[in-house]
Amino acid sequence: MGWFSAPEYWLGSLVLERGVAAIYLTAFVASASQFRALIGERGMLPVPRYVAGRSFWRTPSIFHFRYSDRLFAGVCWFGAIVSAAVVSGVADLVPLWAAMPMWLTLWVLYLSIVNVGQVWYGFGWESLLLETGFLMIFLGNARAAPPMLTLWLVRWLLFRVEFGAGLIKMRGDRCWRNLTCLYYHHETQPMPGPLSWFFHRMPKPLHRIEVAGNHFAQLVVPFGLFAPQPVASIAAAVIIITQLWLVLSGNFSWLNWLTILLACSAVDQRSLAAVLPIPAQPALPAAPLWFTALVLGFAAAVLTLSYWPARNMLSTQQRMNMSFNPFHLINTYGAFGTISRTRHEVVIEGTDDAAITGTTVWEEYEFKGKPGSVRRLPRQYAPYHLRLDWLMWFAAISPGYALPWMTSLLTRLLRNDPPTLKLLRRNPFPDTPPQHVRAQLYRYRFTTFRELRCDHAWWHRTLVGRYVAPMALEKAQSPPG
Repeated sequence: MGWFSAPEYWLGSLVLERGVAAIYLTAFVASASQFRALIGERGMLPVPRYVAGRSFWRTPSIFHFRYSDRLFAGVCWFGAIVSAAVVSGVADLVPLWAAMPMWLTLWVLYLSIVNVGQVWYGFGWESLLLETGFLMIFLGNARAAPPMLTLWLVRWLLFRVEFGAGLIKMRGDRCWRNLTCLYYHHETQPMPGPLSWFFHRMPKPLHRIEVAGNHFAQLVVPFGLFAPQPVASIAAAVIIITQLWLVLSGNFSWLNWLTILLACSAVDQRSLAAVLPIPAQPALPAAPLWFTALVLGFAAAVLTLSYWPARNMLSTQQRMNMSFNPFHLINTYGAFGTISRTRHEVVIEGTDDAAITGTTVWEEYEFKGKPGSVRRLPRQYAPYHLRLDWLMWFAAISPGYALPWMTSLLTRLLRNDPPTLKLLRRNPFPDTPPQHVRAQLYRYRFTTFRELRCDHAWWHRTLVGRYVAPMALEKAQSPPG
């Protein structure tokens, strides 16, 4: 069945499989490291309380049957072990029928986490990882040539990621249409990286070129993925280059890396050999008949489920980062349909004073990734995902985002709760908890070249006002509505 097998894509498929397993590994480790304070039994948004009010079929997860912090940690670390095994090549050493359950296990475990993760897991890259991970079940392993049908499904996913993001921009903020969005975006994005200051300070004509290049990469290039070679490989290369640009300019968890991996699968052996020295293509047998039948059935299911994301992309009321089923399969994607012109940050402070006076000294809590100290250069964390830091960006945009968890966060700081403090970079009260905590809202902007040279500060900030009034353990207050 020459029409089914695509041995010329063996290297791209290998990169995709190992890369997706590495992303799974990152996701499981991040979940294991952060869950206790966020969704644990005593977390800000506990899983037991969440699943009690929802049916299994609405949010399918193994944690509907039983939950404990120990079980959740076990799921995370078992998922990390299986992911590491796939990264190291174990899935290529076992028969095809044994490799498929490895990928299915990773998908089931991470789906179980995402579906109880609530707002902490409400990001498009969670669905993207689950959809990509499910595709890997039907990509096979080194025991057979990759199936062309599955590779087409991978390209269809990549098309939805890129074209959907391009459409939401053109339909959203007018700054995308007049090419000015990047006058602001590098400064106001959720979590700037170490090079974001430099990107922001590029001349405005270069920012306009950036936006025009983005439109070309997302609205024109994706159609080339379905063209014959070498056009498909060229289209994939353009996507890879633009995604690497985004990797350098900010922290977007594993979104960019997963998009790069999807694009790698569209590059064939001949096109890659024209520019890079690569190993010779191995002799790969055809896939067994039972695997062919499974892939055909899966492709038919994807074609059926694609109606909803396709309709969404064509709609003038396009929605971004939406799943049409609780299994996060065949989703719609998109990001930054609206760009903030100014940056606000919630700064949490505490004091040892038993009574608040005009002379009370407040000390800041420092987060790992989000801007805090004006002299601290933003760090690179992606593809690792700092969930609390990201939600703090949303909280600064509107207090409504923080209503479910902000009071709980502040209460935990008043107790020096170890799992919560683990999420922070610096606790100014390491020995005894503070008597009061509060949250202030600041406007942040990147400094100019002159300010950086004189003040050695990457940020300049101005107090906007109170976000949460000073609170003690006995008088917890909610964020303003």
